[in-house]
Amino acid sequence: MDMAAHGLFVPPVPTPPPAPLPMRAFLRAIRENALTIWPEAAYHDEFMVRQFFGRKNVLLNAPDAIHHVLVDNHANYRRSPASIRILRPITGNGLLLSMGDTWRLQRRTIAPALGPRVIPLLSRHIMASVHDAFNTLVQPELDLLAFMQNLALDIAGRSMFSLETKQYGAAMRRLLTEFGDHLARPYLFDLLLPPSIPTVRDWRRALFSKRWMHLIETMIQQRANTPNPGDKPRDLFDLLTSARDPETGAGFSPGELRDQVATLILAGHETTAVTLFWACTLLAQANDVQSWMAEELRGVDLTEEGVQAKLIRTRAVVNETLRLFPAAFTLVREAILPDRIGDLQLPRRAVVMIAPWVLHRHHAFWTDPGAFNPARFMPEAPPPPRFAFMPFGAGPRICVGAQFAMAEAVLVLASLVQRFRIASRETVMPVAIVTTQPDHAPLFQLTRRSVSPESRTRMSSPEPRTQADGGQS
Repeated sequence: MDMAAHGLFVPPVPTPPPAPLPMRAFLRAIRENALTIWPEAAYHDEFMVRQFFGRKNVLLNAPDAIHHVLVDNHANYRRSPASIRILRPITGNGLLLSMGDTWRLQRRTIAPALGPRVIPLLSRHIMASVHDAFNTLVQPELDLLAFMQNLALDIAGRSMFSLETKQYGAAMRRLLTEFGDHLARPYLFDLLLPPSIPTVRDWRRALFSKRWMHLIETMIQQRANTPNPGDKPRDLFDLLTSARDPETGAGFSPGELRDQVATLILAGHETTAVTLFWACTLLAQANDVQSWMAEELRGVDLTEEGVQAKLIRTRAVVNETLRLFPAAFTLVREAILPDRIGDLQLPRRAVVMIAPWVLHRHHAFWTDPGAFNPARFMPEAPPPPRFAFMPFGAGPRICVGAQFAMAEAVLVLASLVQRFRIASRETVMPVAIVTTQPDHAPLFQLTRRSVSPESRTRMSSPEPRTQADGGQS
């Protein structure tokens, strides 16, 4: 276990290459572990530029430049062709990949269904899944990655359909694993060809999409056959089927509804599952932080409405986990028209990368950027510069389910730490393909907590150290 000089745990990560990778190594890194494509200088510089098959490829770290791309001139930047061809088979034309007027209509229609007023409703589904999962948890050693994936999938199923996923969970997990293992890795033709020109791999993705979307349609049909006996929404499905565009009054067609459900189930469970896994990995190696967090949870009823407002330390741990291991490790955009950002000239079709993995470890914004220090996110700490911490993206296309994802991560992690001490003797390394995954699934040891006033352990939040450049500890 690596420790910083002041005793903070520093999780192991791939060592950045000393210089930009040559083209062949760059392509291999994108396919095998995209966290290794950025050289050491990327964690210090405002931007990096390289040529990629004749196209300008830019990594942006300066907050003003990121604001320009994601907010000021966001209409000039679209998702990269590679991300479209890889994700469309599993999300369809849902909110994640839609563009222009279609995206604006979908966003206006979906946003109220995932707003703050529905979090109490969704929190009840979260805690129902947690209750069932933890009350049957008896193994002394556990694969927490698989446990969190199954739990997050059950939460997604209940939140969407008010249904336990026992009937469909295994099939969903099997298909998602197949996609992640065999179809989600970008290859050369994925990067070079427009989505309108299919490859052999696209043919395999199309066959997968038929099976995946058929499963989603089957779940929708079962849920549609269970009428709502009351006048209040039971879940996201009720909210989505009753959602109307506030300007036109239009709702979703059956195909559009299917694509939104597929998008929300995928985005709403996989990213949260890996975040919870990484939080457990960090806490297992930082017993003082784990005890500090557990103290906050003593005697707290996690089913109480609004309880998340009390879980300040737990939320800080989740935010620090999202900083160190952002599930969405990079955002890739393509310039539609030429643009200028400061002194940087971007031609048409330039590829712009904004990497939370790099931003969250950038030396201009964070002290001890590789160390696990939840005190960075306590109320008394100065906030990081805007666009230096963006685990859910930023601007008009910020993740529409960010509040639900935070609620789920906070409640699940609080429930686990309230019941168990978490330990693990294995070292894991992050590997980024679609999300930031571990290189293997380690075993964790869970020990039931005995709660007594005499056993209280306190950990004071260290005084945050503010940097002259506006960074934080």
